[in-house]
Amino acid sequence: MTHNLTRRALMLGATAVALMFAGLAAPNMALAETQLRMAVPDPAESSVGRAATRFAELVSEKTGGAVVIQVFPDGILYGKDQNAAINQLGSGALDGLILATSVYASFEPKMNAISLPYLFADYDQLQAYLSGEPGQELLASMERLNIKGLGFFLRTFRNVTTRETAITTVEDFAGLNLRTPNNPLFVSLFQALGANPTPMAFSEVYSALQLKAIDGQENPVEVPFNNRLYEVQGHLNITQHLADSFLVGLSMAAWEKIPTDHHAAVQEAAAEMIAERDAEEIAQEAAIIVKLQETGMQVNQLAAGELEKIQTVARGIYSQFEEQITPEFMQKSVDFVSK
Repeated sequence: MTHNLTRRALMLGATAVALMFAGLAAPNMALAETQLRMAVPDPAESSVGRAATRFAELVSEKTGGAVVIQVFPDGILYGKDQNAAINQLGSGALDGLILATSVYASFEPKMNAISLPYLFADYDQLQAYLSGEPGQELLASMERLNIKGLGFFLRTFRNVTTRETAITTVEDFAGLNLRTPNNPLFVSLFQALGANPTPMAFSEVYSALQLKAIDGQENPVEVPFNNRLYEVQGHLNITQHLADSFLVGLSMAAWEKIPTDHHAAVQEAAAEMIAERDAEEIAQEAAIIVKLQETGMQVNQLAAGELEKIQTVARGIYSQFEEQITPEFMQKSVDFVSK
């Protein structure tokens, strides 16, 4: 009997101790860090890698360390398959992802609107579009994929580089063999301009230019600079023919894992990072153009009136993509930049 009483006393004592520690632990649990993993497709020192790192810093700062984001570069979390990355984000297998909107277009065709050639006359228009009503509609469209879109930051406009031909008029595109990504928007644009678009993996571009199998290529200016294409290209032509951007996204599962009282802080962190990133991207573009000039490349601007001619040709292909984007959203996009 005494033995049973002793056992009961010990059990009650243990229970009391456990409850006491549970009570002490509760406040600590409330302050425990929410740890998330964010994937990016490029190296840590790349533009998108730096953006993710800055976002993580701001999230930690604004949540007082309650939400911590680890950045994983080079697509290592999703085997470098960018379409798989979006599927994994939607399923919750990835917590966070920063990826080009042109990739998201395979899942949400309205994203193609951002990359309509010559839709945007300048970065002010692009920024206003991405942060305004069209951008908000695109972010909201991610919800059906179980993705929480936090915002977009811009990528600088794409320009054409060529070996020997200076492009200053619409006629200068005629007959040029230009490498493009395997994207119908790009192919249709350069066909309409009279060039011969040649879809090709980027890994093959340098050797194709070196062997003169193609005359040129098109990309934001940091691409020919970082990949030393100036060694096999003589001209940088400021065509600014197409825009792109990066979407900062979290899985809905990750968003719900973040305490609701930190949601506003995470959203603020995204907005602050995006503003910094946009300014840096635009400033960096000008600096890189100077560096390309210093390598010996000639920088060519379009002659007066030629931009308008090229825009007219470019807008002639919009109807080919109207059904994909939806007539309503395409019209909304065109109206927005026409204000």
